[in-house]
Amino acid sequence: MSTSTAVRKGPVQHPGKEERARDAAQAVREYEAQKRVIDARTARLRALRLTKEAADALEKKPRRPVKENH
Repeated sequence: MSTSTAVRKGPVQHPGKEERARDAAQAVREYEAQKRVIDARTARLRALRLTKEAADALEKKPRRPVKENH
């Protein structure tokens, strides 16, 4: 067997396949980062809403009149 017709060992590498895999991995990382940002904003807004609802509930709660001693 001559050196010009040597059999290659291993799978044939496609030049664009590796780049597509890197792009896909980057897209997944970006998606997950955006999801973390949205989850953090949602948690913050939920906490604000619950705090406001609790404050509103305290304001609307009828208070007993103070008994006056004569």
